[in-house]
Amino acid sequence: MPDRLVLLGSKGGPALRPGGPWPSSSLLEIGGRTIVVDCGLGVTRGLVDAGISLKALDLIFITHLHSDHVLELGPLLHTAWTAGLATPVTVFGPPGTGHYWRRFCQAMEFDIEIRIVDEGRPDIREMVSVSEFAEGHVLDQRGLKVTALRVDHPPVTDCFALRFDQGGKSVVFSADTAFFPPLADFSKGADLLVHEAMLEEGIERLVARTGNGARLREHLLASHSFAEEAGRIASDAGVKRLVLNHLIPADDAEIGEDDWLAAVRKTWAGDLTIARDGLVVELSSVKAAQGEETA
Repeated sequence: MPDRLVLLGSKGGPALRPGGPWPSSSLLEIGGRTIVVDCGLGVTRGLVDAGISLKALDLIFITHLHSDHVLELGPLLHTAWTAGLATPVTVFGPPGTGHYWRRFCQAMEFDIEIRIVDEGRPDIREMVSVSEFAEGHVLDQRGLKVTALRVDHPPVTDCFALRFDQGGKSVVFSADTAFFPPLADFSKGADLLVHEAMLEEGIERLVARTGNGARLREHLLASHSFAEEAGRIASDAGVKRLVLNHLIPADDAEIGEDDWLAAVRKTWAGDLTIARDGLVVELSSVKAAQGEETA
């Protein structure tokens, strides 16, 4: 398989609506490694639809512990285990990830214990290791280097952008963040910058549908980046392609691709991809893959 990025879930926020996209999760295949970045609802189905055997799970990275990034971490691992996973999996995440995993296993204790006895499975609790990280070096293994940058996503303090470097190729995930200029230096020269994006004209309708009113609006404006701000980071970083992801709103019938393009083109003139579930970006040439929308 060529090195590629698959956007499994492209919407920002945990809510699901009929016919809409799924929350945050991505697949990065690079240098022979199968890497999952964030595990919002739908990640397991998305991986299967992308042609990944759940038995091939290798590395999982969680950028922060908001539910739209971590809710399906336990179910993904458990489902892979029932599908025949028999090799170790390492989960990298911010402080609190180990607590999540232990409590998930406690909640599933009946099922885990009975499958070990009845089906002869290895103990999943011994197969999964959790490594909690902070800003800086995260992993250097078999040519894959991973580094983290703490970004600005109040009130969450442990939220990290991630950079993956392997064989001369580099992919950066912004995580959830307000406009954060240090992210440009962190992303310098990357092949892909996968950056969250928000459109101001959709905020009022999103707030009205969700029902949290002024408090939700306040959070969105303080904790997320407008599309033109994502474009500014990409321009300052000199990346080869910008991928707008974690779209807010992603399921507004009055907002289309042209609206995202109009916003981001104020600050970014380079290669551009607007995320949708299941979209593939091949890293071999950083060109549009089959089914990709680009501009």
